[in-house]
Amino acid sequence: MALLKKPQKAEPLVKEWDRKAQKSGSRHTVYAVNGDEYTGDWQDNKKHGKGTQIYKKTGAIYDGDWESGKWSGKGTLSLPDPNTGEYVKVYSGDWKNDKKHGFGTNFYNESAYYEGEWRRGERCGWGRMDYENGDIYEGEWLGDKHNGQGLFQLANGNRYEGTWKDGKKHGPGKFFYLDKGQLYEGVWVEDIAKCGTVVDFGREGAPSPAIYPVPKVGYLYIYRKQQEQFGYI
Repeated sequence: MALLKKPQKAEPLVKEWDRKAQKSGSRHTVYAVNGDEYTGDWQDNKKHGKGTQIYKKTGAIYDGDWESGKWSGKGTLSLPDPNTGEYVKVYSGDWKNDKKHGFGTNFYNESAYYEGEWRRGERCGWGRMDYENGDIYEGEWLGDKHNGQGLFQLANGNRYEGTWKDGKKHGPGKFFYLDKGQLYEGVWVEDIAKCGTVVDFGREGAPSPAIYPVPKVGYLYIYRKQQEQFGYI
């Protein structure tokens, strides 16, 4: 009696198509259903390695490193200018899990940019911010605000050197009024000078010096005033 060979069960077409669709290694441009375009490396069906993605909805272009489908490593993000349509670099530097993390430069417009350290998408650590009006801050950041030691230079040359908290002058510091030729040294609380001293500083070469120099107050002067107050002299 002849034995009949049991036919092998065919693999479902869905599984076959899915297996063939798995992406790994370098690929040509892959188009997503939403219109996004990606050209670059893959691993286990995720963007991994070097690659460039164009986002149809915003027009943004990310070019750089990927890890498990997310921006991680070195990369550059660019956006189209709403007026000219030309691409403008927005950020270039380190990324982690789709957020700025490490060291990088963020361009806010043609004249304002930040260069320094980032943590989870916020300015954190040491960095320099050039503002559109010409002001400059260089120092420590935390939670996207000035925190710690830092120098803030106004566009007119005047500057503050000292301690910051939550974006405000807070703690000991010095404010150089170079336009008037004076220096204030003291303590600030939430951007308000509470206690300190003012002395002349480069008054001779200041563009708009104070009318009168700051009088020098010494221990002998204070002692004589106390003597006069209590009638000893």
